Amino acid sequence: MGEFELIRQYFMPLARLHGSRSVLLGPGDDCAIQSIPPGSDLVFSIDTLVEGVHFPIGYRPDFLGWRALAVAASDLAAMGAEPACFTLALTLPEVDEPWLRGFAGGLGRAAESFGLVLAGGDTTRGPLALSLQVHGLVEQGLAIRRAGASVGDLVVVSGTLGDAGAALDYLDALSPSEDEQCVLEQYHHPQPRLKLGIALRGLATAAIDVSDGLLADLNHILESSGVGANIVRAQVPVSLALARLKGDAAVDYALNSGDDYELCATIPEATWATAPEALKQHFTVVGAIEPAPGLRLDGIDVASGSEATGFDHFRRRA
Repeated sequence: MGEFELIRQYFMPLARLHGSRSVLLGPGDDCAIQSIPPGSDLVFSIDTLVEGVHFPIGYRPDFLGWRALAVAASDLAAMGAEPACFTLALTLPEVDEPWLRGFAGGLGRAAESFGLVLAGGDTTRGPLALSLQVHGLVEQGLAIRRAGASVGDLVVVSGTLGDAGAALDYLDALSPSEDEQCVLEQYHHPQPRLKLGIALRGLATAAIDVSDGLLADLNHILESSGVGANIVRAQVPVSLALARLKGDAAVDYALNSGDDYELCATIPEATWATAPEALKQHFTVVGAIEPAPGLRLDGIDVASGSEATGFDHFRRRA
């Protein structure tokens, strides 16, 4: 099977999914064309995933298709953007049709779930890697940035944290328990919080998606905003499954492990008090923004250069 037949058979159907009306021209030409409605800003982000670095060698292709798009779409959620379209650059060691069917199936289910349509891309031969660029739209001037947190803001997180990090301990389990299956599902099928991100527009002063761990990602907000924060360990939300699996260590997973793709946001206390209950029920207050620089956990400084720094692809490892 040649490159163009591969694209026609496995990826052109994703371009015909119901998607944004702003996509005027999808795959098949030299470029895609996207129209930006008056009064809107274009928000876009790109993520690259490499086998053996960002996902396990031999990882199920349908899981990979879902995860790859979810990881990229989560950045749109953090900015409060409405999803529009995405492009895909796929590097394959060889043409493996069963693998392609699984990957395209998982990717297509994710695209339909997230409201994203494939607008174009490329395929080539090489070590397994994929890059996805997502485009979204947000009302002009209302995109939520990392810079903007102010002293007195509450720090809130959506959902529960730590499941995906704990799932790494069970990826090779032949007969995972019910609790292990729960955390594995969070790893295989993360749910970008797109609707919550849109709901935060006009309420949140800053936001980020939790991809590298709560401490690491919150630290990005603090550095961009020029403020500090204190997190209350007992308030960090964890799932019942994670608590049963990891006991007292569950909160450590929630604080330091990545791949949750929940949202961390800062919201003025007065704004939080009057926010719709339908929104507040999805979030937990875990701390507050403070004037003194740095990140503290129960009042104790989180050491700079350790767990709060996040994942660095080029840092030398022991």
